[in-house]
This record gives sequence, C-alpha cells and structure tokens, in this order.
Amino acid sequence: MHWIHKRKGLILGLTLILGAAVLSGCGNGASNKKDTLTIGMTNAPESFNPLFNPGTAGQFTARFMYDTLLGMPEPNKFTPHLADSFETQDNQIFTIKLNPKAKWTDGRSVTADDVVFTLNIIANPKVETSKGRYIMMLEGLNNVGKLEQGTEIPGLRAIDEHTVVLRTKRPVDPNYIKSLLGLEVYIIPKHIFEKIDPANISQSEAAMKPAVTSGAYTFVDYKTNDHVEFAANPEYYKGAPKLKKIFIRIMNGTNLVTELKSGNVQMAASGGIGTVPIKDLDILKKDPNLQVRTAPQFGGQYLEINNSNPAFNTQFRRAVTMAINRKRIVDDLYKGAAHIVPTIYSVASPAYDKSVDPLPYDPEKAKQELLASGFDVSKEITLQVPIGNVLREQSADLIQQDLQAIGLTVKQEKLDFPTILANGRKGNYEMMLFGYSLTVDPDYSAYFIPGSGNNISHTDDDALTGMLKQAASLPSTEQRNVVYSEIQKYMRDNQFVTSLYVPDDIHVQSKNLKGGISDFWEGSLDAIQDWHFE
Repeated sequence: MHWIHKRKGLILGLTLILGAAVLSGCGNGASNKKDTLTIGMTNAPESFNPLFNPGTAGQFTARFMYDTLLGMPEPNKFTPHLADSFETQDNQIFTIKLNPKAKWTDGRSVTADDVVFTLNIIANPKVETSKGRYIMMLEGLNNVGKLEQGTEIPGLRAIDEHTVVLRTKRPVDPNYIKSLLGLEVYIIPKHIFEKIDPANISQSEAAMKPAVTSGAYTFVDYKTNDHVEFAANPEYYKGAPKLKKIFIRIMNGTNLVTELKSGNVQMAASGGIGTVPIKDLDILKKDPNLQVRTAPQFGGQYLEINNSNPAFNTQFRRAVTMAINRKRIVDDLYKGAAHIVPTIYSVASPAYDKSVDPLPYDPEKAKQELLASGFDVSKEITLQVPIGNVLREQSADLIQQDLQAIGLTVKQEKLDFPTILANGRKGNYEMMLFGYSLTVDPDYSAYFIPGSGNNISHTDDDALTGMLKQAASLPSTEQRNVVYSEIQKYMRDNQFVTSLYVPDDIHVQSKNLKGGISDFWEGSLDAIQDWHFE
C-alpha cells in the first residue's frame, strides 16, 4: 500500500511538472527548443487579411504566411520570390516570370492567374483593401488604385501559366513599381478567394484565419492580444524552414525586456511594433546572451490632426506643431536615439531633403497662429493614444502639457491599436498619435490622397495631390526627387500631419539566433526560411 501511495505521488508530481511545461511552452508561446522562435511584439496585428493590413503589425505577420513577387533585403536591391524575374524594355510594359516551383499549401501551383486575380481584386471598388496605393500606377486605375469601370485592369493579362504582363499609365521608375507592387502586394489564391463575394472578403474565414497560403510559415492560431502561432511550411518552394514553429507574443515594452533577458523571447520585432524602452537599453547591452544594435528607420511617430474638421485649419495645425517641444521628447524619452524631421520623410529616405528645416518650437508664435486660426479655445480636444508603446504613451503626457501651455484644453483617451486604426480610418477622432511604416520608395501619396484607406489625417488638398501624382509619374529617380523636395517644403508649411520624431530602430535578439531583424527592417523576412539557432 505504501508503494502504491508513493507511485501515485510520483505520477501526480510528473503530471504537474509536465502540465507546467506545456503551459510555459504553449500558453506563453515560448519554448527553449532550438527549432522554435518566440518574437516579442508590442502591437497586436489588426488583421490577417492579405488584402487589408494598413498597420505595421498586420503587415509583419502577413509576410510569414504570404509571399510577394519580390523581396528587398536592402533598399532598392531586389531578390526573386514568387517572381523569378520582373523586367521591362520601355519602363511601361513589364513582364513577370513566376517561379514554377511555387505552390500553395494545398498543393496547387501558384500561377499567373493568381497574380492577375490578386491585382484585379485589389482594384475592385467593392473590396476593402490597404493595397490600392501599391498598384495605382497601373493603366486604368484611379489615384487610390481602384477601377472606375469594369472588373479587370486593362493591359494586365496572363500569357501562360507562369507569365504575367502588365502596363502602367505612363513610363515609370522600375524601382517604383518593384518596391510597391513587387514587394508590398501579397499574392492570394484565386481558387479560394474567387468563391467569396468581393464585398465580404474582409469578413471571410479565408481572410481572418488563412488556411491556404504560399509563404514559409502557415497560420495555426491567434489568441487575441496574446500570441500568434505559425508552423513551418515543409513544401516551401525556397526550401523547408529550419525553424519548425514561430510564436509572436504580444506584450508591453517592459515585459518584453524581462522576457528577452529570461530567454522566453529570443527576438524583439522592432520596426516600431516591438520596441524595448530606451531606459532599458544599457541593461540589455550588458546581457552576454543578447545582441543589441540600432539603425535608422523610414517611418516614425506622428500626431494626426483630423483635417476634415474645418476648425483644424492650416494655422491651427501649425500652432500645434510649434507648441510641441519635440527636442524634449527626443532628449528626455529617447535619450537622443531619435531624430526630428520636418515631414513624414525620414533621414533614412533616399528622397529626404536636408535643406528643409522643421517648424521651430516657438510657443509665442504658436499662440499667434492659434489666434489667427479662429479656433474656440473653450472647446475640449480629445487626444487618442494607442497603448502598448510605453514611450509613445509617455510622449502623450508631454504633448498634452505643451498644447495646454498655449491655451488649448486637451484630454487623453487610451485605446488598443485596432480601435485607434478603425477610428482613424473613419475620421472618428480629433487628434491621435499614430506610427507609419513607410517604404523605401518615396511615394507616400496614399497617406494624403482623398479616398485612400491609409489617409488617416483625412487630408484633401488639391495642390498636394497634384504634386504627389506628378512625382509618381516621372520615369527616373532623379526627376522624382526634385518634386519630392517641393512636396516636403509644402508639407512642412501646411502641417497636414505633425511629424513628432523618428526613433532609431533597436534590434535585440539572442546571440545564437542566425538571421532575424536586419538594419533595413522591411527586408528582414527576405530569407526567413534560413533562420536558425546555433
């Protein structure tokens, strides 16, 4: 009897230990196995829909599952993905040759029909998408990448099973179309999505829980605001991934530091969606198991002012910008690891014009502009602040103080990022803090052209729209940059968006992880199938 009690006790003890191990490995998404990577991210993905992911977190997670035509590990240096080649003789007609080995996870080949279908469905006015800006250079599409008539893009056709031909409105810079249509459009399976009413795609099971994909990893599970689980795609056309599982855990910056030091998380997502607090940077640098680097970013943090509100006119927006002590934010919160820029163009952008100075911090001038704006200062303004990024939340307190110092009454409302994004798209806000993930190509027209799903500021300015269209239409980088310099001056003077700061991207990962986040953040997942632990 004594032996039986001891045996029962042993079994119970083993059960509890195994149960704890399972909870540690699955409930937290962490694992010490060398074939499993856990990534820490501070923003929850707003969507798994390959056609609609305007937030950086959604774009990041989609890239694990869906491949694009091209990769770009370094700015304007392209690698084959679904497309083996993307060529043109005249900068207007482009021929795309697909990799014949590429397959969907249900075993069917990725074909030219899939590419044609994807581009046509993005252009369909009934479809909710954030991808229109990446294809708006195609013949027959308007300024937000939609068809004005019909259901098919003219000049776009499948020549054979693995060859696509497309035509732009006019000759374009090849880097422009490659870095937008080639890099940013996830190709979707026609045989899955053609069965869905275009107007209902965003609510469909195929979009919300992807089952048929082409990327290195497949979707397994998502626990809201907790973690995403991926499994390796063993039939991936570029080679079976060396990591068998990837977890993305959603947590605040403080917890991210703790989990990196404990080894439960082996990499921070970086890119503004997985940022560790600056105050903890030195602690992480001293950890012998971690590699810590910094690199300039393309995107930054911004104060959106709802341009559709007549009370928030140009003078009001200028007043707000000049009231904010951006240098204090950079010095106090970022310890100098950030930059003040005059517009959304960052110092990392090849089109950045360093001769354009930011509006100065000048509270007295701000008061004059506020008076000239005619704004009723007795009205309370709500500043919406997304939770998760601790430094951004702290910056909201400083911004609130600065705006109150020139006579404005401001209250904060803290919300999760999906809610912030929905409010921004609908124009259901007065002011909000928001981060952009910007491309190497300087065509940022989708953030300012009326009707675009990414126009969070609800800007509607004919002169700006005209300049953006002109810059995108020119056939060389040099010609385009001349116009982008004028655009930056015009943006600086009108303050459609207040550019607060562009933080350096902080990359933290385990030293024994080979691969991971690169200095050019957007190209980090280019060869994810080769990531591994030593």
